[in-house]
Amino acid sequence: MDYYMIFLFAGVIVLGAVLLALINWLRKGEKRLDADKYRAKWLNIEHKLKRENPDSYGIVILNADKLVDHALKEAGVKGNTMGERLKSSSSRFSDLNGLWTAHKVRNQIAHESDFSVSYDEARKSMNSFKQALKDLGAI
Repeated sequence: MDYYMIFLFAGVIVLGAVLLALINWLRKGEKRLDADKYRAKWLNIEHKLKRENPDSYGIVILNADKLVDHALKEAGVKGNTMGERLKSSSSRFSDLNGLWTAHKVRNQIAHESDFSVSYDEARKSMNSFKQALKDLGAI
């Protein structure tokens, strides 16, 4: 009876060690992002959005989108474009629809010369990008 308990205890310890090793190995696929670096970059972008300066609206959206895309790449998300990276990592985001909408606004700014965005639309897009960075652990 005593040997049975010793073997059972040893088995539990070995199983626990194997599980810890497996968890550690799986985590290596997820890269941790430097939150201080991303927070500083985010604040720099966010502070450039000025209601009295409509020229700032599009620029901050372009830069915020670029920062989220950089975070996706650094986190190891696969894909050739940001759209592909968003599709392959959709479960990471608490507001995927908002992020897609913000990214589409970015595409319109980048590709449609006559497209203009209001302050409220810019602020909404910025909020979506900020939430995405939070969801990725970047800020």
